[in-house]
Amino acid sequence: MPLAKHVKPDDILKQSRDHVTHSHGLTKSDPSQTQSGYAARYGTAPVPKYKIPSTGTDANATYQLIHDELSLDGSPLLNLASFVHTWMPKEADQLMIENMSKNLIDQDEYPMTQIIHTRCISMLADLWHAPSVHSAVGTATTGSSEAIQLGGLAMKRIWQEKRKAAGKSIHEPGPNIVMGANAQVALEKFARYFEVECRLVPISVESKYRLDPKKAMDYVDENTIGVFVILGSTYTGHYEPVKEMSDLLDEYEAKTGHFVPIHVDGASGAFVAPFANPKLPWDFSLPRVVSINTSGHKFGLAYVGVGWVVWRDKAHLPKDLIFELHYLGSVEYSFSLNFSRPAAPIIAQYFNLIHLGFKGYRDVALNDLKNARLLSRALERSGYYTVLSDIHRQVPSAGGVLEGAKKIAGIDETNVESYEPGLPVVAFRFSDDFKAKYPDVQQKWIQTLLRAKGWIVPNYELAPGLDQVEILRVVVRENMTESLIDRLVTDLVRNAVFYL
Repeated sequence: MPLAKHVKPDDILKQSRDHVTHSHGLTKSDPSQTQSGYAARYGTAPVPKYKIPSTGTDANATYQLIHDELSLDGSPLLNLASFVHTWMPKEADQLMIENMSKNLIDQDEYPMTQIIHTRCISMLADLWHAPSVHSAVGTATTGSSEAIQLGGLAMKRIWQEKRKAAGKSIHEPGPNIVMGANAQVALEKFARYFEVECRLVPISVESKYRLDPKKAMDYVDENTIGVFVILGSTYTGHYEPVKEMSDLLDEYEAKTGHFVPIHVDGASGAFVAPFANPKLPWDFSLPRVVSINTSGHKFGLAYVGVGWVVWRDKAHLPKDLIFELHYLGSVEYSFSLNFSRPAAPIIAQYFNLIHLGFKGYRDVALNDLKNARLLSRALERSGYYTVLSDIHRQVPSAGGVLEGAKKIAGIDETNVESYEPGLPVVAFRFSDDFKAKYPDVQQKWIQTLLRAKGWIVPNYELAPGLDQVEILRVVVRENMTESLIDRLVTDLVRNAVFYL
């Protein structure tokens, strides 16, 4: 049982502080206040924790107090649980500092910022093969969560308009949306928040822990507003087969006359696949893909706070969802769940697009995938772990396969096209041999032991259908260098050996 259920830290601290001397000796210090170690130096009083202080505190003391408290957070560099990018060049830092006070929504006051915003949308539309960059529309969002809500809302509204035009009810039985059970919570949030039935397709080992397009068709009907297809599963990093899903929906439309669109959740993959696997069909090159979202603050390599959603053309973004504003000095248009939002992350995204270019993004993506392959192979060769992600496995069309550690045919192991496409994510678990020999060892203990070393590596259950399987997961980001991979493998193997 957790010790926290028996021990209250606030009570311990309250009892352990120096007490003001009183004759009755019963007065105790207040645990709702922070006793700063810098109080004597700066002449500050204790700072209340849960209410605004009656008087302010010196700026230096305030900085030092908050700085020291935040030092208890984990290191972003060692946070291998997160997809969120944590480093940018100092020039990008400077740009963000210079523009941190700008509000993106105020287009009249900050016209150049709005132009940069539009340029980013055009660049993404071109990257994702929109039929016409001039016809594509989009917007920056706080992240992929907001972008997914907007993409789903547009599909729902178009479905409603079609139903009304056909004289059919939009309430009985109501709209539904289809997605794999491995969908990130933001996709399920859309369904719940906007009153759309969420139809989750169970995953399996055969479907590679992701949406199975053939099974998904069992959930599609005339009230399906669309299918969410994920380019990069949060669980294992697998790309869902957008082209296969599109082909099956083409067949369905030919038989029934019902058009079911696809929204691609490219939160991570939409900034990886175009660079690492430019021949992979998943984007607007497929006519059924009507909208795509991504997170600029993931593999877009910007700081947290920026996402994007782009529609292939204006026909797939209903006009009545776009608001016309007149009270900021000019006529402006808005389609978002938020209103005010910082402009600095958008400027940071533009910096990356210009600074890195296609080649720079490709180099980063290929290096991330190379390091992820290194980690995957090392874990499997240890004998202690089985890797569920497939980015280190060769595809048959590459001219051969690997059997264990032995190469059967000549393959260029540095060529990304030789491998299964996917995110630079390594999902793994204890091997069956290890579990058979040491059945009492719990996999979640690895997460705890790694945390003692500073690593943050999550251990969690797979999605419904395989939720009896626990996995550990490492997201290999740009700052996850080969030297860090070496240390991580050492700690993972030593932690497993710890139990032997």
